[in-house]
Amino acid sequence: MSKNALPIGLLAVFALTTQTAEATNGYFAHGYGARSKAMAGTGAGQVQDAIAAAALNPAGLVNVGNRLDGGLELFAPFREYSVSGQGTFDGRHFPLGPGTQESESNFFPVGALGWSYQLDGQQALGLALYGNGGMNTDWRQVGNSSPYCFGQSGVFCGGRAGVDMAQAFIVGTYAHSFANGRYSVGLSPIFAAQTFKARGLGIFGAQGYSSDPASLSDRGRDYSFGAGFRVGGQAELLPGLRLGASYKSRIYMSPFERYRGLFAQQGEFDIPDSFNVGISWDATAAFTANFDVEHIRYSEIKSVGTPLNPLFSGAKLGAGNGPGFGWNDMTIYKFGGQWRQNDRWVWRGGFSYGQQPIEGSEVLFNILAPGVQEWHLTGGFTHALSKADELSFAFMYSPQRTITGANPLDGNQQIELAMTQFSLQLGWSRKF
Repeated sequence: MSKNALPIGLLAVFALTTQTAEATNGYFAHGYGARSKAMAGTGAGQVQDAIAAAALNPAGLVNVGNRLDGGLELFAPFREYSVSGQGTFDGRHFPLGPGTQESESNFFPVGALGWSYQLDGQQALGLALYGNGGMNTDWRQVGNSSPYCFGQSGVFCGGRAGVDMAQAFIVGTYAHSFANGRYSVGLSPIFAAQTFKARGLGIFGAQGYSSDPASLSDRGRDYSFGAGFRVGGQAELLPGLRLGASYKSRIYMSPFERYRGLFAQQGEFDIPDSFNVGISWDATAAFTANFDVEHIRYSEIKSVGTPLNPLFSGAKLGAGNGPGFGWNDMTIYKFGGQWRQNDRWVWRGGFSYGQQPIEGSEVLFNILAPGVQEWHLTGGFTHALSKADELSFAFMYSPQRTITGANPLDGNQQIELAMTQFSLQLGWSRKF
């Protein structure tokens, strides 16, 4: 492996320094690895590379061989919010400036890396790096005529407003197969790092809505670290028919100390647990169909799942019972297929649907994190450059989804959140 040490090291540095910013299923990616992404994120029943094994089902690592997988994605979420109604200017309400505003951060590079090594005919080891993100917005310094703004501009009277959050994972994997490969199990310890910053939210502290106004907004970038695990299994029920399932634990993270006046429980922002179940069926020698279900428990994380309403009953941002973004759990249904044209070309496509997690009553705070997407349409291919090297491509389009609700601080206004997404990913694989 010494001759491969340099490219492996360079790819590792690349993956660690790439900005991660995805908001497709909430703030989880719609898939991991170019092959899975091209099939709408399916793969729990049939893992095809080392990245998907770590992020979807570690049991599948025994089937991918000795390989190195790398990928670079260009992710483009186009977000906007609209405010209708002039609002009430009596000093007791907080109207927003009417009109439509577009976020000015729209293009993000996302890197991923995976490595797999077969110890023998039954055991495999792997290492992968990948990311989540997507709570990223950048609203310009718009006018705001609220009496609480005292002539200051910005969505929330604090100039440019928005948040920037990303999550990176380093995942090791061990997998073992049984009964001549018909069954396999896998375990992946997960080490996670988060980064976050917020700006333009100071008005919530000035009006007494935060338990720690000095640690609410405009504190620069903060970091958080934690760990968890993923466990999975696969079984060949009949020749060509495979079932896979995995569970990712809640990842307990250290709190964001600089934003302990924003996130509930004094800055805590754990990563929710999730479940994946998938079936893969070789309908013919050339065509394989996949169906997966993923469930993400956003509501278990107080900073994410607690609604904003307690804010108006005395609960303060950052407190143990403090309000959050009011996200519901998500269940995503994914369909994907691939056709092996010949030894050099494999074509893929798919679609997925999951009801978005934001209620109409939660639109105000979710101007900062409008994760409203539901449908994802995907496609792509793999082309064998040689016996050792493959080039893969994945495309994703998520059509515009909107959610509308009343401004809870001024019922005479309506707020609409909207987003459309595109994604292009190029992947490279080397088999050893």
